[in-house]
Amino acid sequence: MQEHDVEEEHLIGPGILLQTIHAAITDRAVSAAKLDKLVQLEERLSAREAKAEFAKALAVMQTELPVIEERGVIEARNGRGKRASYALWEDINDAIKPVLARHGFALSFRTDREKDEIIVIGILRHESGHSEETVMRLPADGSAGKNGVQAVGSSTSYGKRYAAAALLNLTSRGEDDDGDAACRVLIGDEQRAQLERALKKSGGNVRRFCRFLNVERLADVSAADFERALRILQTKGRAA
Repeated sequence: MQEHDVEEEHLIGPGILLQTIHAAITDRAVSAAKLDKLVQLEERLSAREAKAEFAKALAVMQTELPVIEERGVIEARNGRGKRASYALWEDINDAIKPVLARHGFALSFRTDREKDEIIVIGILRHESGHSEETVMRLPADGSAGKNGVQAVGSSTSYGKRYAAAALLNLTSRGEDDDGDAACRVLIGDEQRAQLERALKKSGGNVRRFCRFLNVERLADVSAADFERALRILQTKGRAA
């Protein structure tokens, strides 16, 4: 068995490699170290193939994902101004489940608590074996007199909506969903610290940046705006 059989992995297909491994198991001339390299190579090739299948299936599936109707409504504060609409998690789930199943995908969530934060982790798995995930860190939504259990439930539902939207690039009919609710679900300490570090690196002014985001302080930045705010600062930091 030649050394390039192991090193030049881009020239070897997974099927051929499995045959090579099976042959190597019964070949006394093949050392345990070389056999281990072959097994590791097979794992890398399988993972790469699974990732490619995931990406191909996702691209096809996204053409079939529906636009979600916004049935949730948030009244304007103090009864003044325009109401905001948003897609309910149960509507999103009902709409996407059959499409996911047709293309070999499954969406699941893990939740956790860390101090005062609710952590929602969305995992998109494909039958190929590849999976991708995204994390939402949210404070418990105690607005409108919610008790502790209701606050956790509200933030968890919010996290699922935005995790699913991030993984699948979902859109909903109407304005950009629940902007009013997003103002009530704010970033946590870790996200605030990320913004502070990015501001320092970019040489930005905290007060000016807060005015740009229409908030009084960084702690008031909504969870929905966090990624955009951080991306702006990171772009500015690279240009500095």
